[in-house]
Amino acid sequence: MATPTTPDFNKVLYKPLAEIDPEVQNIIDKETWRQFTGLELIASENLTSLATMEANGSILTNKYSEGLPGARYYGGNEYIDELEILCRKRALEAFNLDPAIWGVNVQPYSGSTANFAALTALLQPQDRLMGLGLPDGGHLTHGYYTAKKKMTASSIYFQSFPYAIAPSTQLIDYAGLDAQAKIFKPRLIICGASAYPRDWDYGALKKTTEREGAWLMADIAHTSGLVAAQQLNNPFEYCDVVTTTTHKTLRGPRAGLIFFRKDLKDGQDLEKRVNDAVFPACQGGPHNNTIAAIATTLLQVAQPSFRAYAKQVILNAQALATGLTAHGYKLQTDGTDNHLVLWDLRPLKLTGSKVEKVCDLLGITINKNAVSGDASAQTPGGIRLGTSALTSRDMLEDDIKVVAEFLHRSVQIALTLQKEAGTKMLKDFIHVATTEQPGKVGFKQVQDLRREVRNFAKKWPLPGVDISGLQRPRGIEEDE
Repeated sequence: MATPTTPDFNKVLYKPLAEIDPEVQNIIDKETWRQFTGLELIASENLTSLATMEANGSILTNKYSEGLPGARYYGGNEYIDELEILCRKRALEAFNLDPAIWGVNVQPYSGSTANFAALTALLQPQDRLMGLGLPDGGHLTHGYYTAKKKMTASSIYFQSFPYAIAPSTQLIDYAGLDAQAKIFKPRLIICGASAYPRDWDYGALKKTTEREGAWLMADIAHTSGLVAAQQLNNPFEYCDVVTTTTHKTLRGPRAGLIFFRKDLKDGQDLEKRVNDAVFPACQGGPHNNTIAAIATTLLQVAQPSFRAYAKQVILNAQALATGLTAHGYKLQTDGTDNHLVLWDLRPLKLTGSKVEKVCDLLGITINKNAVSGDASAQTPGGIRLGTSALTSRDMLEDDIKVVAEFLHRSVQIALTLQKEAGTKMLKDFIHVATTEQPGKVGFKQVQDLRREVRNFAKKWPLPGVDISGLQRPRGIEEDE
């Protein structure tokens, strides 16, 4: 609280957000309502805990802490050092790692900065790397480029060559990768994906990198929570570096981690290289409030209850896949081993963009996504679905079956709207979806299903939010 002698210019520091900035407060309230009344199915998103939110919104945001514990460029960091050391310890414990063999840097601001820092540590400019191609489920930070342009820093500063999935199985083509590596001679192979519904054979990749004298790095941003819970194969048995985000299946704040081996026999000091790459090479002072939130998250990940959660995420994803294939829909790899499902809409002559727009109107949040064979990432032929967030809202397999039916009806509505639009243009499609017109039924189907989705979603709790007194905020109109 302000004191009687607090100057006027400082009184603003003691007032709540709703009083100081009702406009921003209203936007937060609207986003809270959207999450409460909708179904979050984006595979790269999750719902973090109340404790994590409290840590992330703490007074730790005030402190600047460039450097590492015991070697800061600012004073007053004794408690920040304690926090970062604790976070490191919990990271190793969460993934069942021996601190004599593995170290971790907990400062990256995000998964993309973690990846580029790892590349900076492992490679010299224009060294060669191989990563899974974007149309086959890879990630932008793994060396993406087009025929006309190098799209991301990983392809601008390094020479990248994509490997692929096998067309016949839609699984990683390890034999093809191995043959390509013999010719391309990469200094680094990256494994991991953002839209691959199966597990990885890290042992096969290790054989390739050992023969070529290359580093092996796993980006487990999507699956790290499932790896920590020992529900998927363990990349730490084979890899030199492992990176991850902390907000997907790990269910924490938005940030990144870099794990690195400390027991390399060739004498290369990977620990120093990674730490120097994070700071000062790629970013400035760490976000201490987020490191606190990561530490709190990792404490939760190490509990038996998190393993049960991870198991349920996979069961829910498999239930979702079964629900969709029961209607005859095509899924890439015909199922899933992890938290995500990749739905191929091309047999229906629909684009992922159109289905994403329809689902937005229905309160079902998904994302358009390339499927194997797509020519363009801008007009992809599929959508990516994930079950992490719905599992965090307490949903089990039978509940996911209801969601699968919502998705089936969403696609059928999209087909109706596409026919009523009369063109292939997305703007015409959106117009008939949002405008009531005589003789056209798509608009009413959207409204009816939206009410069903909203009523279903409001049955479930929302982590970090007291829904008992939650009311629709100003600026959101809903048909009852």
